Amino acid sequence: MVVGAGLAGLQTGRLLAQRGLGVLVVERRRSLSAGLRTTGIFVRRTLDDFDVPEHLLGPGVRDVLLYPPSRRAPIRLTSDRDEYRVADMAGVYRHARCAAERAGAEVRLGVRYAGVGNGVVRLEGTDPVAARFIVGADGARSRVARDLGLDQNRRFLVGAEIVHPIASGASEPAFHCVLDPRVAPGYLGWVVDDGHSAHVGVAGYPHAMRTGVRHLLDRFVADAPGQAAATGPIERRGGPIPVGGVLRRLASPTSSPAGLLVGDAAGAVSPLTAGGLDPCLRMSEFAAAIIVEYLCDGDQHALRRYDGRTLRAGFRGRLLLRRVLAGVRSVAAAEAAVAALRSPTGRRAAARILFGDGSFPDVR
Repeated sequence: MVVGAGLAGLQTGRLLAQRGLGVLVVERRRSLSAGLRTTGIFVRRTLDDFDVPEHLLGPGVRDVLLYPPSRRAPIRLTSDRDEYRVADMAGVYRHARCAAERAGAEVRLGVRYAGVGNGVVRLEGTDPVAARFIVGADGARSRVARDLGLDQNRRFLVGAEIVHPIASGASEPAFHCVLDPRVAPGYLGWVVDDGHSAHVGVAGYPHAMRTGVRHLLDRFVADAPGQAAATGPIERRGGPIPVGGVLRRLASPTSSPAGLLVGDAAGAVSPLTAGGLDPCLRMSEFAAAIIVEYLCDGDQHALRRYDGRTLRAGFRGRLLLRRVLAGVRSVAAAEAAVAALRSPTGRRAAARILFGDGSFPDVR
């Protein structure tokens, strides 16, 4: 049983079904196009290693512009390769569902998880299902994690964005990032387009967003750089983003059924950049391999290797930088931080973070 039909859940379900396991994926949403929470930014490393259909990807982005709160004199960093592409996430989810079903997994939408115990998974409005294993892919505030007695995310950003259609070729592909604690305390405001739509968003610590994330988003939209004129209705997205790093206790061999966590439920999000698409795919591959060893090979110790304590070692630098970014609480501090990045050393450090291959450690 996989609870949650996001990218992590569908990827895990597909890989398990390909190994001949009977897989049921349940999702409380009635449509995978509803309730989208991610901008859909894929980094180069992900696109090199995973199959994301070309027709679902926007143009390659090589330029990142970093703005101080004043929005004046941004720092432009340019890569010699396409570093980012924004995907049509509704299309990506549909593609992932079809791939999981072709592999033999059953995907049921509009089914809400209600609890687990004694080898049975309870579902609202339908009969319970016997399962040998359960995968929690049910998001940042995972109920499966709670029911299995596993670690749960405690540190969050909250993000919101608007997505609106734009005329093709209305803007040059670029990723605009604004460091401004007035609208994005502890994180950034951003503008990026996927070739068809513009994404304009903010994220920050909820306790510092006294007027609410939607109000701050509207305030940011009023003068956000790099915006193209809208040509149609606006879609709103948003939700919590775990930034505490991979959780320590990710698997439960003693519960009935046994289980583990993937994706946002596992805290598989870069603490610094808040990117979660690359980690969710990598951890899903690792999780599927572990589950096969446990169920098919009879390795009772396999779940011990799915250990967040080991993975967290690769996050020390990002967790430190997350604390640094969280400490930028005033306009003066943000201006100074961007000024520091203008030096050759600062530009190299920024380029390494934005264009490097270390977005997520090798989970194996």
